[in-house]
Amino acid sequence: MKLVWKIISNTISAILFLIFILMVFLVISSKASGGEPQFLGYQLKSVLSGSMEPGIKTGSVIAVKPGGDMTRFKEGDVLTFMQDENTLVTHRVVEVDNSGKHVMYTTKGDNNNAADMEPVLSENVVAEYTGITVPYVGYFVSFAQSKEGSALLLILPGLLLLGYSGFTIWSAIRQLEPKEKTVNKTT
Repeated sequence: MKLVWKIISNTISAILFLIFILMVFLVISSKASGGEPQFLGYQLKSVLSGSMEPGIKTGSVIAVKPGGDMTRFKEGDVLTFMQDENTLVTHRVVEVDNSGKHVMYTTKGDNNNAADMEPVLSENVVAEYTGITVPYVGYFVSFAQSKEGSALLLILPGLLLLGYSGFTIWSAIRQLEPKEKTVNKTT
């Protein structure tokens, strides 16, 4: 029974520690990159609308690859671009217009009835969608980027780890007490 308890205890400690490290990584990564976490050269973007459903669901996190020649895209590619100063959009290219040295893309959300009103200049393309989507994690990432979320995600796992360590120490002390009492009774 003691072996089972030790295995469970070590597993819980390891899980809490890994969660704590993951939260620290997520918060620091998102703050360092200006809001969006990065991993191995890919940016993780939260999807806030249903314009690309059913392929990319609202609340998902998608991996995009920034950089490269932004004039290389063709019909069917999915791009992330700056719609205005504060808005990133991920839509599919439905038409490419090469006019001299400038390339413009007509884009459309898969779930939208019509193409976007404004064509996208290749200079406004930020990244290419890689096809990697993780559903529902976008809600979590958006929360983690808020001040309250950052604080909670750094403090809560640490408090859980401290509380569990205190519980483990208390349990170990309790197991030592009966042995001391039996030793005192026999002398």
